[in-house]
Amino acid sequence: MAAGKPVYKTEDEIELIRESSLLVGKTLAELAKRVRPGVTTKELDKVADTFIRDHGGYPGFLGYNGYPNAICASVNQAVVHGLPGDAPLVEGDIVSLDIGVVKNGFWGDSAYTFGVGEIKPELRQLLKVTKECLMLGIEQAVAGKRIGDIGYAVQHHAESHGFGVVKDLVGHGVGKNLHEAPEVPNFGRRGQGIQLMEGLVIAIEPMINLGTRNVKQLKDGWTIVTADQKPSAHFEHTIVVRKNGAEVLSSFELIEKAESLN
Repeated sequence: MAAGKPVYKTEDEIELIRESSLLVGKTLAELAKRVRPGVTTKELDKVADTFIRDHGGYPGFLGYNGYPNAICASVNQAVVHGLPGDAPLVEGDIVSLDIGVVKNGFWGDSAYTFGVGEIKPELRQLLKVTKECLMLGIEQAVAGKRIGDIGYAVQHHAESHGFGVVKDLVGHGVGKNLHEAPEVPNFGRRGQGIQLMEGLVIAIEPMINLGTRNVKQLKDGWTIVTADQKPSAHFEHTIVVRKNGAEVLSSFELIEKAESLN
């Protein structure tokens, strides 16, 4: 994670980040059309890579710190940073697809967790609550509030439903780099941490577990899984702090539309 002070963005820079972030949303929507039993995450990775390049972007995760793919595809107990593979998705799985795009020198970053076919009610609840955690966190990203207000909103909502909040991984600033200051934890105390100021662009990304909050890394050097092997969900938006409320630069609109038709 990048250290240092937050870099506040100009309106021109915010528009470029928006362009990259919306391309992430469009890419996730393309994948949403294909998430079904029998498809492999490696196939989804190829679709994403091609789609991003065809729309003037670069799949930023590819080669990032040596990462070998265009997307992170984290299935069931995998929390984040899952490597796309050849195992087909099966009915009842959930899969988090996390994508970063670089376009015009600026990043966009967003993630969405999908159910594969019919999923258990407890998993539907996990996905619903995790997405709500994201939206509640975004509501706190207002100039004058503090980073702890975001984390508190996420943590309180998740834990009130009995879920575990991952503390080892955090959201982050976004701009010319994928990971900029500040870190954006999914836990915290109201009124604590750095003050949010207009023009701060951050990725808020709750990672919420059905069971324990504890996680571990697999031997592949990338995949983070839950310590108790229970499923985990992950949703992420890139947003900009404004005086009267956060502005979401990425979008789930096309993803949700594709999901409803799938």
